[in-house]
Amino acid sequence: MNRKKIIVESYLLLFTDLLSITVSYIIAILIRYGKFSRVMEPEIHFLVYICFLLFCTIYSFLLDWNRDFIRRGIFVEFMAVLKFNVFMALAAASFLFMIRRGELFSRSVWGYFAVFDMMIVWFVRLFMKKVLRAYFTAQSNVVKIMVITKDAVLDKTVSRLKQSLDIEYEIVALACTDVDRKGVVIDGVKVTANGDDMLEMARQMPLDEVFIHLPDEDNEYVKHIIYDLESMGIACHYNIDIIDRPQKEIRVGKFAGYTVVTYAINYIDYRRMMIKRLIDIVGGLVGLLITAVVTPFVALAIRIDSPGPVLFAQTRIGKNGRRFKIYKFRSMYIDAEARKKELEEQNEMQGLMFKMENDPRITKVGKFIRKTSIDELPQFFNIVKGDMSLVGTRPPTEDEFEQYNSHYRRRISMTPGLTGLWQISGRSEIVDFDDVVKYDLEYIDNWTLGLDIKILVQTVWVVLTGKGSK
Repeated sequence: MNRKKIIVESYLLLFTDLLSITVSYIIAILIRYGKFSRVMEPEIHFLVYICFLLFCTIYSFLLDWNRDFIRRGIFVEFMAVLKFNVFMALAAASFLFMIRRGELFSRSVWGYFAVFDMMIVWFVRLFMKKVLRAYFTAQSNVVKIMVITKDAVLDKTVSRLKQSLDIEYEIVALACTDVDRKGVVIDGVKVTANGDDMLEMARQMPLDEVFIHLPDEDNEYVKHIIYDLESMGIACHYNIDIIDRPQKEIRVGKFAGYTVVTYAINYIDYRRMMIKRLIDIVGGLVGLLITAVVTPFVALAIRIDSPGPVLFAQTRIGKNGRRFKIYKFRSMYIDAEARKKELEEQNEMQGLMFKMENDPRITKVGKFIRKTSIDELPQFFNIVKGDMSLVGTRPPTEDEFEQYNSHYRRRISMTPGLTGLWQISGRSEIVDFDDVVKYDLEYIDNWTLGLDIKILVQTVWVVLTGKGSK
């Protein structure tokens, strides 16, 4: 997507969303009160309106809800608008709760606004799709592009570009550098040049950009093409893929003064990670308060039940191999680690983890605090500290980590969590370490803030019902 399209689309949609909210709010006020002069508690209603506008602005840029806007269908757009309105209502409700003025805001205005904003935003966005499609595909705005490639990859390159290019791009010419294929039509586009006359043709035709895909070509030859095109004022896109398979994320940028291509199987937006970290800090502080309340009672029970410290500390492996001390309420006898080797043959887990249903190392109090997940409460300290997150993958022990292969290691490419996808998927019923890895990688590959919230809600249900814990 070119920068012009990003700017036009993002700011135009933000403007129409803000305008739709304003119109919907005015309609709701007029239906309820008839005149603005009759509005009760006008300052509260004005503050809620400002809250709506601020939320819309933050939601548009921070959560990027306009991604693939033009490609989205009618139903997908409806669900996106519904989600937007639900979160906006929650934000406004939270604001009223914090200022303790919720009872002063008209419920009728709220209801009318919800209905009208939902419909107006949706219809305006459907209209804007048509407007933006017409604008970006107009001949004065369309980006004319030439493709320069080799015979061996000509068909594949054109097909992939036609499938993936945004609507504002139009392939107007093909050039095959190693074989003369002039006149051949590839996926509706004619080959019009070869390696000898492509630069001359580029000089004579209407052209904005060039895509160059010349695998295994001599660097000097490629430099010559790029230098000549640059001197004409034509933007060049040079394909530098060295891995011929779909990549989760490829980025071009600067590294220590060098221009580099960064390959990553997944890339997480730093803006969303900042929100995740903020949620972790708030949730961790709340968790520490709960831990402080229950600690005297749990500590007393642990000390009466068996000799030894109240807290259990163990070195675990965090994000990308960083080691940290994890803290739990002790649920085993103090010689548990030494006795683990004696019980290895009774391990009920296939793979690198150890699990035993009737583990003799667990104390009576330990069985209860494990069943209720109370033993995990001290980990809120790890969360506030930054070693862990509220939601993430399971942090492995050092012994497990030393046996990891490349596939297993990817599960620690994200900060480990107090809970995660495998914990809410019936952890006591999982008997194969590969299934744990599968759930962890599924979480990493599909991570969103919404998924974190969903897992947290399901974790509360799992803890309250005791489902999946033994």
